[in-house]
Amino acid sequence: MAVSTTSQEAQDVPVATGFWALTLGSIGVVFGDIGTSPLYALREAVAGAAQGQPVTRIIVLGVLSLILWSLLIVVTAKYVLLLLRADNNGEGGTLSLMALGQRALGRRSLLLLALGVVGASMFIGDSMITPAISVLSAVEGLKLATPALEHYVVPLTVFILFALFAVQSRGTARVASAFGPVMVVWFASLAVLGILNISDDPTVLAAINPWYALHFLLSHGTVGLVTLGAVFLAVTGGEALYADLGHFGRRPIQTGWLYFVLPSLLINYFGQGALVLSNPAALENSFYRMVPEILLLPAIVLATAATVIASQAVITGAYSLVRQAVQLGLLPRFEVRYTSETHAGQIYLPRVNTLLLLGVMLLVLLFRTSSNLASAYGIAVSTTMLVDGIMGFVVIWKLWNLRAATAVAIIIPFVVVDVTFFSANLLKLFEGAWVPLMFGVAMAMMIWTWRRGSAILTRKTRGEEVPLRTLITSLERRPPHVVKGTAVFLTSDPNFVPTSLLHNLKHNKVLHEHNVILTIETAQTPRVDLAERVRIETISEKFSTVRLRFGFMESPNVPRALAVARKLGWQFDIMSTSFFVSRRKLKPSAQSGMPLWQDRVFIAMSRSANDATDYFQIPTGRVVEVGTQVTI
Repeated sequence: MAVSTTSQEAQDVPVATGFWALTLGSIGVVFGDIGTSPLYALREAVAGAAQGQPVTRIIVLGVLSLILWSLLIVVTAKYVLLLLRADNNGEGGTLSLMALGQRALGRRSLLLLALGVVGASMFIGDSMITPAISVLSAVEGLKLATPALEHYVVPLTVFILFALFAVQSRGTARVASAFGPVMVVWFASLAVLGILNISDDPTVLAAINPWYALHFLLSHGTVGLVTLGAVFLAVTGGEALYADLGHFGRRPIQTGWLYFVLPSLLINYFGQGALVLSNPAALENSFYRMVPEILLLPAIVLATAATVIASQAVITGAYSLVRQAVQLGLLPRFEVRYTSETHAGQIYLPRVNTLLLLGVMLLVLLFRTSSNLASAYGIAVSTTMLVDGIMGFVVIWKLWNLRAATAVAIIIPFVVVDVTFFSANLLKLFEGAWVPLMFGVAMAMMIWTWRRGSAILTRKTRGEEVPLRTLITSLERRPPHVVKGTAVFLTSDPNFVPTSLLHNLKHNKVLHEHNVILTIETAQTPRVDLAERVRIETISEKFSTVRLRFGFMESPNVPRALAVARKLGWQFDIMSTSFFVSRRKLKPSAQSGMPLWQDRVFIAMSRSANDATDYFQIPTGRVVEVGTQVTI
């Protein structure tokens, strides 16, 4: 799966203004995952349907028909034609859809929040599987070129993936600039190979008739449902079309899919089907068996490049998803490094990169072949697709102002298909599907712990806080010593006195001539207009409150935002301003409201959080940190 629920990977590509340039960019980034599915999808589906028995015509035509109609219903109808219209200020993806649904309801919904958390968590699990299965399936072509190289497949896969993660800190602009042309060559090659092999048995085109899909499912019982789980491999990555909406726009994505990518994929799948009908032994690796022997090594190189591109899109999508989750308060602050001076989407999260690398390596070494790993693939994506369908109902009903019955009629067919695929993938639970579920559950547990612990911590500290106006009145009656300059105190609630201000008065016994109570908020929209960025309210001669608003896809840069305040009358000068930040040291308590293990997890997450100074991009030389100890 490429992206995320609200990924920034497309911003790794230089912004293009022309329609065809955007279409080319979308082909390079959006379709990487779904475009590499022909390497393994049909092979796994037909092998699963055969169950070790000889491959029959009914099986091949049934699987092909299922793949065709899955691509048309799940990807084309649901995402390309329907959900691409559900944009949150031009942005798409699971977290954007969650925020859009909450805005449509006019309130925060725990159900939508839970769905968004599940979708985001499953995406992280999928972010580890996509690079592993994609690169493994490409490198496995070496076994056909030279059987003696079979033992080098796993080591070479590990080397390629390690190199891919190692270069993340350098930025991906140079690699991304070649994404479009490489993927155009890849999809064109898929179509050419398919056309060349369809002639082996042209009657394979009969699979266009949906009767073959229905007949296969009805006549094969449980085997048909198991096969459906393998067929789903052909549509993994379909949700990326929606996730990258904000980076390329609806029309370029629709054009790239409908007129180039979808036809190329279908032609290739039918070519593989014709090859297997004429030579059942080719099922061992039906994709590479399509390639003329003289072109096998170039095909392996091209396939590897395509899978690296698909992996890159997922990795950068994971970075973006985690940053959005942090902005929405679902995770603690992570260190974010910017690898470009001109493109804000080119970010690098060291800890996330390390965790993804460890997860991917573990999967490769644990499963060792793409066939083994295919059993683990699908459950995460099918869960995300199901979540998108349910949240899409809320948007269609409330935001598009349709009657509930009409919204149900529109979305129910897609949800039924999603539930069917989800059930089919659950059948592979003990064959490897537990892996993404384990990652997803761990991620959801962390998000739940962070949200619950943060709420408990807020309630605990709120009871000890002093109303801001009460303090100001007290200071006017008995003013402390006043020093020159401006002091900015960061707080989550401007109605109460920041802890850092109280400690400054208690220990230093001074007050600056200008004191700013600064609150940073995250909007439910991807970005906030500059006109809405800053709000200033003067409370007294020495005190004022400033509210900075950022979208959940923006990086909060406090000094740059405060510079906007000059237009509102505040002569902000970074060299005469001191930022006061509170640093809490947490200790577990038996009466915290959470189990002790959860207390310890929350404290560990708090300690691992990136420093507020770095996260808000405040110059370290202008920061004063005040420490406090809190028992939760």
